Amino acid sequence: MLIKQLSIFIENRTGRLAEIASILADNNINLRSLSIADTSKFGVLRVIVDDPYSVEKVLSDLGLAVSVTSVVSVKMNDQPGSLAAVLKVLADNNISVEYMYAFKGNSGDAYVVMRVDNDLAAQNVLTKAGFKGYTEF
Repeated sequence: MLIKQLSIFIENRTGRLAEIASILADNNINLRSLSIADTSKFGVLRVIVDDPYSVEKVLSDLGLAVSVTSVVSVKMNDQPGSLAAVLKVLADNNISVEYMYAFKGNSGDAYVVMRVDNDLAAQNVLTKAGFKGYTEF
């Protein structure tokens, strides 16, 4: 349920995201999931990859500002109310969600990736509630 995510800090300018995608492609890095948030000058590209520490080194060696953080991944049924059930477990246990993004898997399930204020507690309460993590990495 706990996985590693890379946060890559990039300039918010035309073509920069394409450059980063090319760097990943040139280094045979396969993205499993991604999200991007931006401000007027900078963006944060958050990615899930097979080997985050190797990718961190590749990107750092190229001068990119990158960090690895733990996030919680949760497998859900792909149906209305599934996300609400996950978030209720967290809220009932006083665990705050800082940000999240989601994707649909090949098996017909949906997945959510969340940065929370206490990832170990989140893992414990979600596991106790019967949720499983994303394990296809």
